[in-house]
Amino acid sequence: MAGSVSIVTLEEIREAADFLKGLVHRTPMMGSEYLSNRIGARIVLKLELFQKTGSFKVRGVLNKLNALTDEEKASGVVSLSAGNHAQSLAYGATQQGISSLIVMPAGASRTKIAATEGYGGKVHLAEGDLGEATDAVQREGGLTMVHSFDDLKIIAGAGTVGLEILEDEPEVDVVVAGIGGGGLISGVAAAIKLQKPSVRVVGVEPEGADGISRSLEKGHPVTLEKRETVADGLAAPFAGEYTLAHVQQFVDEVIRIPDKEILDAMVVLMERCKLVVEPAAAACVASLLSGRVSVPPGSTVACIISGGNVGVRELRSLLAQVD
Repeated sequence: MAGSVSIVTLEEIREAADFLKGLVHRTPMMGSEYLSNRIGARIVLKLELFQKTGSFKVRGVLNKLNALTDEEKASGVVSLSAGNHAQSLAYGATQQGISSLIVMPAGASRTKIAATEGYGGKVHLAEGDLGEATDAVQREGGLTMVHSFDDLKIIAGAGTVGLEILEDEPEVDVVVAGIGGGGLISGVAAAIKLQKPSVRVVGVEPEGADGISRSLEKGHPVTLEKRETVADGLAAPFAGEYTLAHVQQFVDEVIRIPDKEILDAMVVLMERCKLVVEPAAAACVASLLSGRVSVPPGSTVACIISGGNVGVRELRSLLAQVD
């Protein structure tokens, strides 16, 4: 499949990085002695929870909005999202004077809904098939779609995270990232592998929302009939054609992980690294702490802490599930 679908180029990722300078934060990388000792490798954390809007998503959104025509911007933009893309799209669109409408699941995080509205976006809560609901409001309003992950401009923007990892840690051996729809892992893996093919790139997704794993098994994008996970940021309803092609070409391994291990990793990141992260951001660390992803002793491993958009009430509910 990868051969029939366009793949982002290193030049496109670098062009995105040039455009985003001054518009997004260059987030820090932080080492953790505790995690390094536990795992037996040098662990560094790419802290995208400190990015504008609280996640990496704004990188791809701004890159995509920059590519729209004046006519497309004037019509307003629409998308579907569980929360982080919604916030980033609302923020980016408002910055450019573009109206935005985001379809979110009725059970979406109240914190993420409020933040999306706070950034200037209009939220449409939907039951059932979010794709169908988004198509309906797009047609009704004549809006321009800004996909949350399956778009080359979105992927290139996310790839700037990979560029920064290699610039800050040129001797990195392994890069681990969570997978929802696959936009982050697609861009990061492309940025890494097109410069340093020897780096191992691993994707992590919840057992209850394993769209990429199932798509890899089938050889084509699949839609999940149901998704059950605490990591709403990794609960994409389907895999994309572009993201699946990138995973097939650039990602060395995709593993599934249970929610309990994600929650346990959240606690470790809070107690030992002093980082309050959303479940999606803890998945990569969980895969290492559980041993589901094995790394050579003494190697350097970069984990992408993708976001920190979790409210106090939600955090209390999540922590109540921890033994």
